[in-house]
Parts: sequence; C-alpha cells; structure tokens
Amino acid sequence: MSTDTTPSASTTDVPASPRVEELLASLTLEEKLAQLVGLWEGKGGDGEGGDVAPMQDAMQSEDAEFESFAARGLGQLTRPFGTAPVDPVAGARTLAARQRWLVESTRPGIPALVHEECLTGLAAWKATTFPAPLTWGATFHPELVEEMGAAIGESMRSLGVHQGLAPVLDVVRDARWGRVEECIAEDPYVVGTVATAYVRGVQSTGVVATLKHFVGYSNSRAGRNLAPVHAGPREVADVLLPPFEMAVLDGGVDSVMNSYAEVDGVPVAADASLLTDLLRGEWGFTGTVVADYFAIAFLQSLHGVAGDPGDAAAQALAAGIDVELPTGTAYLEPLAARVRDGLTDEALVDRALRRVLAQKERLGLLDATFDPDAVGEVDLDPPAHRDLARRIAEEGVVLLSNDGVLPLDPAAERRVAVVGPNADEVPALFGCYSFANHVLAQHPGVELGLDAPSLLAALRGELTGATTSYARGCDVDTADVSGIAAAVEEAQGADVVVAVLGDRAGLFGRGTSGEGCDAESLDLPGVQRELLEALLDTGRPVVAVLLTGRPYAVDWALERCAAVVQAFFPGQEGAGAVAGVLSGRVNPSGRLPVSLPRSVGAQPYSYLHPKLGAASSVSNIDTKPVRPFGFGLSYTTFERSDLRVAQTEVPTDGALQVSVTVRNTGDRAGADVVQLYASDPVASVTRPITQLLGYARVELEAGQAAEVVLDVPTTRVAFTDRSMTRVVEPGALELRVGPSCADVELTAQVELTGAAHPVTTADRRVVGVDVVPA
Repeated sequence: MSTDTTPSASTTDVPASPRVEELLASLTLEEKLAQLVGLWEGKGGDGEGGDVAPMQDAMQSEDAEFESFAARGLGQLTRPFGTAPVDPVAGARTLAARQRWLVESTRPGIPALVHEECLTGLAAWKATTFPAPLTWGATFHPELVEEMGAAIGESMRSLGVHQGLAPVLDVVRDARWGRVEECIAEDPYVVGTVATAYVRGVQSTGVVATLKHFVGYSNSRAGRNLAPVHAGPREVADVLLPPFEMAVLDGGVDSVMNSYAEVDGVPVAADASLLTDLLRGEWGFTGTVVADYFAIAFLQSLHGVAGDPGDAAAQALAAGIDVELPTGTAYLEPLAARVRDGLTDEALVDRALRRVLAQKERLGLLDATFDPDAVGEVDLDPPAHRDLARRIAEEGVVLLSNDGVLPLDPAAERRVAVVGPNADEVPALFGCYSFANHVLAQHPGVELGLDAPSLLAALRGELTGATTSYARGCDVDTADVSGIAAAVEEAQGADVVVAVLGDRAGLFGRGTSGEGCDAESLDLPGVQRELLEALLDTGRPVVAVLLTGRPYAVDWALERCAAVVQAFFPGQEGAGAVAGVLSGRVNPSGRLPVSLPRSVGAQPYSYLHPKLGAASSVSNIDTKPVRPFGFGLSYTTFERSDLRVAQTEVPTDGALQVSVTVRNTGDRAGADVVQLYASDPVASVTRPITQLLGYARVELEAGQAAEVVLDVPTTRVAFTDRSMTRVVEPGALELRVGPSCADVELTAQVELTGAAHPVTTADRRVVGVDVVPA
C-alpha cells in the first residue's frame, strides 16, 4: 500500500535545546536511525528459555553482537538485567563498560538509554518483588503506591537503568483476559489516580516511567490477548483514555508505549490521531513514544496494513512512534532505504530523534561518564523496600466472606490442615511480570535470590499454638485427582482447614494467568473446585485463600466456606500478609478493585454499565456479580453518616463540596475506604447506573470518627455527548455513599446548572481529599 508520511503542522514539537539541535545536525542518516532503536542481547531466535515477548522467535532471528550492532551508536539497551539471571554488581559493571564504549568508540559518542520491566518491582534477579497491580488497586491508597514507585526507581537508578516499562493503565473490561493481573482496577478513576501516583514515585528518582498500553488493549474480543478491539469512540473517550490523560497531565509522565491492539480496524501503532493528534496535540505530551515489542513489524505480519518492513516503519514513524523496541529491524535499513528513495521525509526521522535526544539530555546522559571499576555494592532488596512490599500486601488483602471463624487465635491449641496447590509454592505469590515467573522460571536450578516464605511456612510461624499439617491435594491446572484423598484425610483430623487455591502466573500458555494466558472459563483452574468441595464435605470449617491474578466465579465457595480471602499475587511479603489476616494480626482493609463475577457468561462486565447491562427478566443470564466493585469486609465495623453537600446547585464548570462522617464502631483499629458515587438519571446518552466520583482511605482507632471532605470537580461526571464532545451537562445528580458500588447507605441530591460545559485539559480532573478527625 502507499502511505503518505509527510509531516503536518500538528506534529510540530516544542523546539529542543541548542545542544540537541547541534547534535542532531551532526549525525548522518544511519547514525540518526541508530538512536531510534534498541538492542536486545541474549534473546535470539533459538527460543532458549522460552519466549518472554509475543512471537519472539519469529521476530528476532539472531543475537546481535553489541559492538557491530552499535557501531553507529545506539538508542536503547533492552533489559540487560531482566533477560536472564544477572548478578546485580557484575551486571552494573558490564553495563557501565558498554556505555563507556558507546561514548568513546562511536562517532556520535551518545550513551544508550537503558530500560527494564518494573511492574511488580524491578524485574531483575534478587530485586524486591512487590504485589501485582490489582493489589495496588485493592489498597485504594495512591500515596503508598507512590512510595513503592520511588523505591522501584531507586533500584533501577542504582544499576544505571533509566526507564521502566510500567505502569499498566488498561481498564479491566473482561475477567477472562490473561493480563487482568497487570491492571489496577475496572474503574478508570482508580486506575488513573493509582497509576499517576506510581508515575510520580518512579520519576521522582530521575527514572522515566512508561504508560502501557495506549490504548484499548484490555478491551479485546472474548478476553483474548492481542485480539481486535471493537470499542466505539465514546467508550474509548470515556472509559479507556481518562487514566492516560491523568498520568500525562497530572503525573508528567515522560514515556508512553503503544497498544498492540487494532481499534475498530486501525492498529494503534499506525494511528496518528491517537499517538500524535491526541497525545501531543491535545494533551501536550513532550516525552517519547516507544513501540511495544515488535509492534512495528506486526503492522505487516499481524495487522496486514503494511506491505513490507519499510512500509511498517514509515507508518509507525509518521503516526508518532519514536523508538523501535526491543531491537532494531524496521527502523534501520528498511527505513533508511525509504528515506534515501524519497518515500519518507527525513524530517520525520528528525522529529523522533529530537524527542529522543531531548529525553537523554533531561536524564543527564549527554554528559554522563562511566567507570565500571567505580560500581560498588548494590542491594536490590533492602529492608525498607521489603517493608513497603509488606504494607501494600497487607492493605490489599480482601476478606470476601466470614462466618466468624476468622480471625484464628494464633495462640490457640488447635489442629490446622493447610491444603492446596498454592500453599507451599512461593511463585504462587508472584505475578507474571515478576522476575521469578517471567524469567527465572525458564532457568531451572537458579535460586530465587529472595527471602520469601510460602504461605504454609508463614502460617506455621503465625499460628504458634497450632499443630499444622499439610497436603497438596492437586495441581493448579492438571486433571490429576490422586492427591485429593490424602488432603481429605488431613482435613478430617483438623479443627480448621485452610485451602490455598488459585493461579500460577506465566507467559503464553505456561500459566493460568498472565500475558497470553487467557481463560475460557472462570472456574478455578484444574480440579481445584473438586478438591475444595471434597474438603467442605468433611464438615470441618474451611477457610479458602485465593492467590490469583483475576477474579474467579466462586459463588459456590462463598456460600459453603467458613471464610474466603482474596489476594491478588501479593508479592514476596504476601505470605506474611495473608497469614496476618488469618490470625487477626492484620485487620483486612482491601476492597475489590474488580467485580467478582457470577459466571463466565456475564463477561465482558463492568460495574460501569447502563440499565441495559444489568440483570434483566428478558435474559436468562444473571450479570449481577457475587461481590461488587469496592466490597471488602473487616474485623471491625464502620458507620457512615451525615452526608452533606455545601451547595445543592452547582454550575457545570464548578465543583461539589461533599462531606461525610465515618466512625469505627468496633473494638479494634481498622481502615475504611469511603466511596462516593453518583447516579445521572437523565442524560443525552446512556450513563452508568452508578459511577465512582472519589474515595478516601481512612485509618481509625476503635471508637474514633473522622469527617471526610471531598472537593469533586464536575468533570468527574463528564461524558462524550451525541456530537462527540466531552461535556458536563446540566441536570440532577444523586450522590451516594456506601461500602461498595452496590450498597447505598446515604444519598444526597445536587443540581448542575447553566449551559453544558465543554471539558478541556485546563479543567481539573482529580478529587481533593481532606480527612479531619471528628
């Protein structure tokens, strides 16, 4: 096909510094293109160790020798610590030597920008493994996530890494999608606030964060990885884009990664309306856009919109992708040939290069010196980072049901049978993008390098008065039932049974959750239901602990189990966090960041559905979730009262001043998550039955009360109208407060007045929160 790649006025960037302009002018075409690609050493086409990127074997034919590949310079080094187990100190010295060679032995003399994955902590051997992002969402605690981001940034910076490929801002739309575990929530505002906090934390250390995956990736057909996305422009604008807008405008993020998706037939990697007109033209983004791994080549091989690699490169470059990752294929000779033949304007190359060099200048790379001998000791798992991992894990555990069996008195003399495939498996605590499951699983025999107990070990340490026995019962995902009888025998002799079930994170079918591990069913994998039902049939009280990457349809377990505890891959400190919840040392305070589905037949599902998305007498499928978004139990009780609105009439371009009192009415300290929702009963387009406006996590001692004051910009109820303009319309709103999206305890009425207000980037997006002791 023929593609017009002439730069337009809308693609003009803010002028770069004189130094960048001078450097750009000094480079040959080949040297320019070398700055727009990465190099991935140690990941060639032999598939050794298993793929860690889509179709890696097909897309990268051989390992490139560093010095020959980088003879004209190099834009990025891809995952020098996250490709194989590398000793941190030795790896940092090797990296410094690579950088010194680039400075001293190439004509441009420009260091490479180094990137790594960092979704659950720096994905490097012996680095702290934090909880998966669904746990971040379950905390409803952005400030804590910001601290974690800063810790991760510190680790990266200590090694000489400049860019982290996180956070993921995809809004959960279908529980079957394997990458649900990488997401934060099904609510765009929770995603946006938590992800923006992560960005601020990482970038506070001088490391670049990268938003993934812009945009639409999670809305794929049938929950399949890398499948077409058929989302209307209103859904894209009102649900999928807001988190990215927040992270760009409020977080100042310096890098964005394109989505693999094709949205309504147009691949994002070739969509200038998204990557340039919206991202840069409307939002004012000034950083770099990097390609998701092999996304440019996929324009030819998967999407069929390019005839050859040069055509793919030209389309991606014109659309706004500045850097080809993980390595250079399309942006080197194929793109050079098009420029030389006059098919692609070199001004497009200069546009991307200007952004890349400006980013390197901001990072101090243009003046950096490198001395391998100066690299000292590096601790990627210091006590402060482990403490952060513990706090996030503890705050993110969700108690789904409890008939009073929990908490278990740790000093009580009782027999506890710990059963299940995840009870004594440390990797069961980690997500797909943890180093343990992403890389180390492909290197059998290499030690974990972290002090991370299994839940069985943590329970034995926690329940000091108990006699604890163990039986595996079954595997996570096989049909082998041979171990169930032994597990039942252990249960029959116990006073209480703890059944630890769930997922095994992996890649491309090597797990039950993770990239390329999509689900055909939302039943627990393998024969885990059969195991749990056999345990329940013993008549002993059973506490089910779910270590998963997605919500499963477990209504039957909620009905029969004495208690059910949900933890979304809680990380290396997760076993202690879950054990602490079971013993009562930790008062559970996590809230569901995703709805707990009733069945796979209700997917795709979001609590943000209009009336027609609710359960109905004209369909035999009940879409009502078993546990709603925002739900979570505690060992104490909370009373919410005195919902007040400062003004019952507010202009459409104004803000709602809302306050509510929350009191801990129980006998122990705990944390409540105050959730403010709104219902818009009449609008020009259909609206969700209810929508989260704002939230506040509130820590209260027994008997203590606090007033939560929320300063809510009216943009929180904005939507795209029939003319495709994002507006705040006048009309009535009902404000709601309760312990979840489905449980309404308090209501108040407010009227938005005046003309419809067109929303711009100048409007405030974030709710102000103030918690005042009562």
